[in-house]
Amino acid sequence: MLLRLNGEPRIEDLRNHSVDSVEALRTLLRAGVLARPDPRRQNFYEVDDATRVFYIHITPRGRVLLLAIWSMDTPAPDVKAGRFAAASPCFQEQLSASF
Repeated sequence: MLLRLNGEPRIEDLRNHSVDSVEALRTLLRAGVLARPDPRRQNFYEVDDATRVFYIHITPRGRVLLLAIWSMDTPAPDVKAGRFAAASPCFQEQLSASF
């Protein structure tokens, strides 16, 4: 589905992501971006950028809650290789920012 918000979208960042990330999301939402609705939660969406995915919730009043950002190339779990779970999307940006 195409998701586009008119005007200046109000984005509330709940995880202290970088200002650049929040502005990138704002730009995508103003221009219009393909979004995947979360089938388990109403008004929750995954929005793809070139290299990352934003997980957002849009409130009934039109506020955007930025919940998580993760890299598109986050590997899937691989039991044979001993990697039982992918990195948590909620901490992906914080981990990369600290190195």
